[in-house]
Amino acid sequence: MTVQKHILIIDDEENLRHMLSVMLTRQGYRADTAPDGSEGLRRVREQVYDFILCDIRMPEMDGKAFLAGALEERVSSPVIMMSAYGTVDTAVECLKMGAYDFISKPFKKDEIVMVLKKAEERERLREENSRLRRAVAGKSVFHGIISRNGAMGEIFGQIDKVCNLKTTVLILGESGTGKELVARAVHGAGKRAKRPFVAVNCGAIPENLLESELFGHVRGAFTDAAGDKAGLFEQADAGTLFLDEIGEMPPALQVKLLRVLQEEEIRPVGAATARKVNVRVLSATSRDLEADVRAGRFREDLFFRLNVFVIQLPPLRERVEDIPLLAEHFTGKYARAMQRPPVRISPEAMRSLMAYAWPGNVRELENVIERGMILCEGDCITGQCLTAGIREAAGVEVSFPDEDLSIKKAEQVMERDLIRKALAKTGGNRTQAAKILEISHRSLLYKLKEFGIE
Repeated sequence: MTVQKHILIIDDEENLRHMLSVMLTRQGYRADTAPDGSEGLRRVREQVYDFILCDIRMPEMDGKAFLAGALEERVSSPVIMMSAYGTVDTAVECLKMGAYDFISKPFKKDEIVMVLKKAEERERLREENSRLRRAVAGKSVFHGIISRNGAMGEIFGQIDKVCNLKTTVLILGESGTGKELVARAVHGAGKRAKRPFVAVNCGAIPENLLESELFGHVRGAFTDAAGDKAGLFEQADAGTLFLDEIGEMPPALQVKLLRVLQEEEIRPVGAATARKVNVRVLSATSRDLEADVRAGRFREDLFFRLNVFVIQLPPLRERVEDIPLLAEHFTGKYARAMQRPPVRISPEAMRSLMAYAWPGNVRELENVIERGMILCEGDCITGQCLTAGIREAAGVEVSFPDEDLSIKKAEQVMERDLIRKALAKTGGNRTQAAKILEISHRSLLYKLKEFGIE
């Protein structure tokens, strides 16, 4: 099914707005309207449009000023200027600034539709080129996240869909799975990327200081408040605030956070009036918030407000194919930090890394690689450089043709063998096999298809 394109029409003439809206709706578009540039800017801050039709000559804020504001806000939608007689020179200036095209008034229906179809084709080609570039790159790195796992690929797609919206996002996952990396990817992939990204761990700040940290305070609000202080919401204005470990937030502050999310305004401690803020809020937790709601530890209304768009990160044990990629990344990172030549990982050590369950996830893997590089002599991390618990994890016997297998081949042999043994043990029951392998049923299906296992 074709996705309906969303268009914003900005023009001070009500009759023209109505005519264009009706005409484009009949052509299969979804249309919003704005009477001037300032209202148009407000709308593009709240909604991502496929195309924008904007008149040049308008009171309050004209089309050129709107275009400048839209570019400053990093709006990526193609802007088509509508120019009446006498404004063609200004339209050309707008093209130089970054507008996609302009069309002269009065115009016929076919002219508008033709310009929009041409813009659609250009955007389609641009997206296709972007997909091809990512395919060439192997899709192993996405805004700082390293993975070629199928479930993570779906998460990359979710980030692409939500990054330009102001929707609250709740990131769930075990400790060490990279929740802050995902939050930074949501911020970095969207139009707020050049604005501040402010992160705070709600469980790391004492309860009596957290309100002041989040919302700020005015001079004299409490002892030692010698002057006004901007809180993290104000510091993140026009950008993103990441509330890590949101499940640790005290109940009294949960009420105030809910109000901020609903009203988009904050009241610093000791202040008499509230202040408007334009902040995109992302939150994360390793807790079961639904269980906390049932137990009365977390407010249900705040949970529903945060739970609009959820990204669930898989644990590292369900991303076995990513372990070699991540290990290589961390060896490179610490080789540069330690100012030493590149280090490789022996097949024996890699088997252990891939067989281990990783309760601490990616963070634990990074720590293990750093420790291994400190202990290793020469240019290779061997099994002896790993902890006893990780070495013992490789107790499963796996046959390798020779000791010179590449990491990629070693990974495939290990995974294929473990999957076949789990299926044999469960008589082909995929659900039970997934439980034995400690991966999700969906991840198992991906791997069965990848390895051609019936």
